[in-house]
Amino acid sequence: MPDFLLFALIAGIGIAVIMGAVGVFVVWRRMAYFGDTLAHSALLGVAVGFVAGINVNIGIIAVCLGIAIGMVYLRRQRHLAEDTLLGILAHSSLALGLVTISLLSALRVDLMAYLFGDILAVTATDIGWLYGGGALALGGLAWLWKDLIAITVHEDLAQTEGVNVLRTQIAFMALFALVIAMAMKVVGILLVTALLIIPAAAARGFARTPEQMAAFAAIAGSLAVILGLYGSLFWDLPSGPAIVVASAAIYAVSMTLPLRRSA
Repeated sequence: MPDFLLFALIAGIGIAVIMGAVGVFVVWRRMAYFGDTLAHSALLGVAVGFVAGINVNIGIIAVCLGIAIGMVYLRRQRHLAEDTLLGILAHSSLALGLVTISLLSALRVDLMAYLFGDILAVTATDIGWLYGGGALALGGLAWLWKDLIAITVHEDLAQTEGVNVLRTQIAFMALFALVIAMAMKVVGILLVTALLIIPAAAARGFARTPEQMAAFAAIAGSLAVILGLYGSLFWDLPSGPAIVVASAAIYAVSMTLPLRRSA
């Protein structure tokens, strides 16, 4: 197996496992549009990284975290509907990122790689960053797991029982931002949310516990990565979109299986 394909496989399966666990709460808490907002703001993070002369991943995490905290604050103000706020933040941050990058005339940026991913260009350094950040994200998610389940079931009741809802939400947003930054290399800004929600949605009908759903979502995401890379290698398909198409195919097949429970 060529090194570039082996690196892509290792990186893809790693991010599928991480996104499977986080995707459980994205599906349960109906945060798909929120995921799109963070993904769109990632391009602004790329621009900030170039302008500030820092690692692009750090710029992405900083901007995504800022957007997430701002969203938590604005949602509590109740001036506008949540989907309206998300739309404003998503498209404004994406447009501002594009404008900022276009103004950097001395810098040549491969926007297609950021928008749709470039998993076949993953290096050993990228894998180290991905698995290190992934271990941090999974550790943080394990720490927040019970509180996240509590506020997902009933936010007001969880607060009554002593759960710090605001702290838990902000901590989860920070994990969300970290995962978005890591997954950009695999499927890109425009498709990253799909890898969060489709495997988790496919797993939902077969799981009896939250832990089972996370495990099944990780397996479904890993299988999608393998199938997508196979399609990319043998049919010369773009890797990120091929992985998402494979995820959608797995979801479609899961809907027809007799073992599926009504979810």
